[in-house]
Amino acid sequence: MKKYLKTYEEKCTGCNTCMTVCSTLFFKEDNYEKSCIQVVKNEKGGFLLPVCDQCEICVPECHTLALTVNKKGVVMLNKSLCIGCYACVAICPTDTMMTYHNLIVPFKCTACGACAKECPSGALEIVEEER
Repeated sequence: MKKYLKTYEEKCTGCNTCMTVCSTLFFKEDNYEKSCIQVVKNEKGGFLLPVCDQCEICVPECHTLALTVNKKGVVMLNKSLCIGCYACVAICPTDTMMTYHNLIVPFKCTACGACAKECPSGALEIVEEER
């Protein structure tokens, strides 16, 4: 079983509540650039919701073993082991291993579900399924 944040882009209204919830929870500030999920307007007027799908491709790229997979299948980052080489950022196929200019270590979605609980349109859901 793998736990991850499932997105329903067709339901997204672009309210950015998810980004506020995420950055406030993890960084104690409302800063969209410090959100593990990004709401991006597409060319058709809808929205894209790029977020880590817990694919684990980044894990073997980490030379310090700062990235591990927990028993729920979620890729976790141990900040105390990370040296900020950004090998995980470079290899990420979904561009969802996030960075911010004044942070040494990257950050990513841990499928905590806080954004899904607060999403007013139902565009986000935490799921656990075989993948």
